[in-house]
Amino acid sequence: MLNVPRTSCVRTLLLCLLAAVAASNLKAQESQHPGLDRQLSRIDFSVSAVGVLNRDSSGTAIVETVPTTVDLHPGNTVGALVTVRYTKSPFIGAELNYGYARYTDTFTPFGTLSTPALTSTGGAQQDASEYTVGYVAHPRQIFGVKPFAAAGAGTIVFRPTAGGGEGFINQARADYYYAIGAEQSFLSPHFGVRVQIRQVFFKAPDFETNFLTINQRTSTIEPGIGFYLHF
Repeated sequence: MLNVPRTSCVRTLLLCLLAAVAASNLKAQESQHPGLDRQLSRIDFSVSAVGVLNRDSSGTAIVETVPTTVDLHPGNTVGALVTVRYTKSPFIGAELNYGYARYTDTFTPFGTLSTPALTSTGGAQQDASEYTVGYVAHPRQIFGVKPFAAAGAGTIVFRPTAGGGEGFINQARADYYYAIGAEQSFLSPHFGVRVQIRQVFFKAPDFETNFLTINQRTSTIEPGIGFYLHF
């Protein structure tokens, strides 16, 4: 089931639009400084709405010394992705990413042997924040559309929510990703639309709780669309 995104994602998209107007003024003001202008021309900033489509996984957890098969079904949702890129040439570039999504990890079974709910299903709601850095390449434009490919690594921090996080602690997992997409400017050379699809790989969270520790790698697929601002 798809969760409803928080209003913070919408506010971030609006802030991106406001930044586009401000950056146009900045570009005009800095035109008398060629060195700074050249560096700014290599930077772009984007905000995208992304679907977060999580993959199910299954593994063996230790429930009070008893090996138990546990199935993990993460919810699907819509999140936000903020990216800052520095592109020196078509094949030399780097990017920083921050991603945010909120969804529930549902485990079956959920509990311990002394808990009547052992044979039932339960889960923990969490805020998942991605912090990654990567390489990005922009091959030659095709009919005015600029394709790109990126890959990198970093971490995802899972923060159980106060209302639905079952009192679990925060947990960080190493991750890596790849992305392919395309972008095209409109309205001005400094503003445009970006579409992409990403896949992020990481170890399934367990919040350092034995009966949730399945020791399996999982992934999310993230189709996205948003706006970018090229200085």
